[in-house]
This record gives sequence, structure tokens and C-alpha cells, in this order.
Amino acid sequence: MRTFTAAQSRAFDRFAMDVLGIPGVVLMENAGRNVAHLLLSLGAAGPVVVCCGKGNNGGDGFVVARHLDLAGVATSTALFADPAALTGDAAVNHAIHVKCGLPLDVMPDEARLTSLLASADWVVDALFGSGLKGEVKAPFSRVIDLINASGKRVLAVDVPSGLDADTGLPLGTAVRATHTAAVIAGRAGFDHDHARPYVGQVHVVDAGVPPRLIPPDL
Repeated sequence: MRTFTAAQSRAFDRFAMDVLGIPGVVLMENAGRNVAHLLLSLGAAGPVVVCCGKGNNGGDGFVVARHLDLAGVATSTALFADPAALTGDAAVNHAIHVKCGLPLDVMPDEARLTSLLASADWVVDALFGSGLKGEVKAPFSRVIDLINASGKRVLAVDVPSGLDADTGLPLGTAVRATHTAAVIAGRAGFDHDHARPYVGQVHVVDAGVPPRLIPPDL
């Protein structure tokens, strides 16, 4: 499996957008749709709880929820950010999510999140992507702890939230995923033995870029 560092992951995005001319929102749509299809192939029948942060990883989560809904799978999305703070492609997909009338809890308190997780068949972790720096702080540290304590099957989008993509070490705390759907390539930190309890089974999903076009020295 090819692996990317966090810097290479950002370089891939720039290559896809600047060289190939694929808009970021298209990359997000492709990646999120393929993560949803992976989840369906793993037997997810719902309910699925999608936990989103404010960045592009959260934007991926909105796409995942929409495509699960298209497949007839019941979903609930929990957004751990002020919608007004969303920008770029994440804001676009949040707006689509709202206009489609999909279930959405904004900044659910602990009791509400616990209730959502208790009813879930699967949890999708779309809180943080590969660019996370520094130790995870509240309220996200508590959200991650509740996900881990739920005992539910978890699919992490790109990188389990709280895990350093380059070292494979938790940044204070990290989601312990059953499966990880890495976009385009695995992450360098996944190769370490200490990362295995967090990444679970790693799958690679595409974002619509033919692998033969990705520069080997990216």
C-alpha cells in the first residue's frame, strides 16, 4: 500500500486541483461517496451516526451521510462546530446537507451524543483529518472518549481522529476505529505497530484521480 505523510496528502490536493483542474468540492464528493460505498460493502444497515468537525474531514462526513441516505440507510449527523464557522467545501456540503433535510444535531451535549451513539449500528468518525497538530482538547477529547466507550463499530474517514498521521501516535486521545478509509493512500503512521489498535483494518478509497497520474515523488 502506498503511503502519504500529512504534507504529501496536502500536496496531492494541490496537484489534483491546480494541475488536473479538479475542484476541491469534486474531490470531496468523490471521496465521501466512496467511503459511503465502502461502509455499505461492510454491511452497514443503519442507523449510522456521522460525527463531523469543522474542516474538510467534516465536509467528507456530510457527503458520506448524504450517500448513505441515498442508499436507504438511516443516518444522524452530529456537527461539533458552529455552522457559521464552516468555510470552503465543508460549508458547501453542510448547506447541501441542510437543504436535503437530513438529520443534524449541532454541538449535541453529552447526553444527546450518548443517546445517538447507543442507537447506532456504525459510527463514522469525520472529526479531524490528517493535518491535526497538537493535543486534542475539549470538547473533542470527550467526544472521542464517548465514541470509544460506545462499543460500536467505527469507520474513520482518512485518519482516526486524534491520531498523528505521520507517527501513528495518539495526540492525547484518539478514536479506536474498526476500519479506516484512507483517501488515495494510507498514511505513513499506519505502518507502525502502535497504530494498529487505532486504525483497525485500513482500506484505500479514491477521489476520482487515476493513480497513474499521481507523481511518484509527491
